[in-house]
Amino acid sequence: MIFVIDVGNTQSTFALYQGPKLLHRWCLSTARHRTLDEWGALLHLLFHVNELAIGDVRGIVVSSVVPPADAPLREMCRRYFKREPLFVAPGVKTGVSVLYDNPAEVGADRVVNAVAVLAHHEVPAVIVDFGTATTFDVLDAKGNYLGGAISPGLAISADALFEKTAKLPKVEISRPSRVIGKTTVQSIQSGLYWGYVGLVEGILKRIKKEFGPVKTVIATGGLAPVVAPDCPSIGRVDENLTLEGLRLIYQKNCDKEAKD
Repeated sequence: MIFVIDVGNTQSTFALYQGPKLLHRWCLSTARHRTLDEWGALLHLLFHVNELAIGDVRGIVVSSVVPPADAPLREMCRRYFKREPLFVAPGVKTGVSVLYDNPAEVGADRVVNAVAVLAHHEVPAVIVDFGTATTFDVLDAKGNYLGGAISPGLAISADALFEKTAKLPKVEISRPSRVIGKTTVQSIQSGLYWGYVGLVEGILKRIKKEFGPVKTVIATGGLAPVVAPDCPSIGRVDENLTLEGLRLIYQKNCDKEAKD
């Protein structure tokens, strides 16, 4: 089995693959200062309750956008799994040419998503990742990563509105039934949700105007199933896109273990 780890700013997702088959998927909050033993204890518990053996893991691949978590996770893999993890970083084989002015600036998760799209979908493509930040990434007809856009995520936009105002309450992020709210909570939910739909549609429209026609527009990330249905420009949703990209990267770099 291959263990894949996607460390995001808010949540970290862990998954087990047997060949191309996704066996298990778990989400934990990302604690920037969690120790290697805390990571190990949590994962040991998840394996135990699912009647899985840590010793069956033959390889580990990690994508992280949280540098303080990297060293504890690396040591956790060594101590608890007895494996040296493969971190997605410059020098790792991905099969994607990054045409950013400075390729090292591109977040590992954005490259990982591009790998999965290039393997399973038609290009040119746009990837919309609804995470802590919402990112828009463009692949050209040859599968080159061209760049994209980064905007504040819906959840941190809601948090900022609550923290920076004296009287507005914190609200649940959900699709309101109407645009014209009849209470303060409804009005905030409407502004957040429909405003965000407008942001996504507006950026996608401008990307297509600047780049040209695309064959695939795909969404991923925690809030993708919530927002994407109201975004007609988004053709499909894949919540496991990043996990699949990690599996493919491991396969490219450590082929023998990936087939076990």
